[in-house]
Amino acid sequence: MAATNPIYLIQSRMPREQLASLLGNPFKDMVKFVADIERHTLAVGGELHVDAEAELLERGSNQSALWGGNYFPGRGPAACLQYTAMVNLRPSQGNSSMEVVNPALRERIRALVFELLGEGEALS
Repeated sequence: MAATNPIYLIQSRMPREQLASLLGNPFKDMVKFVADIERHTLAVGGELHVDAEAELLERGSNQSALWGGNYFPGRGPAACLQYTAMVNLRPSQGNSSMEVVNPALRERIRALVFELLGEGEALS
């Protein structure tokens, strides 16, 4: 089933206006993302992480490189990221919870999100 809310694939900084347009569609204060840590790409937006994951897989991403989370603009660098998504349940890769547990992997995701979306600064 196709996502009814837009999902953008980005490899460079997302314009603030575009990111702001995703708020409220469908979540008031956050956007979902799936990071491809091998291809330096984010799929941003949509209602379900699995929809963003599917977009990346259709474009050649490797499943093992995809990790989901939530980004909250306006909360600052310490509180703008959640590393939680159903797509992160991967016991075969040592991740047996919805949350990314490996600190080095979390840091790679954080660096990519901060580069492409920002460090949690307010959009207005």
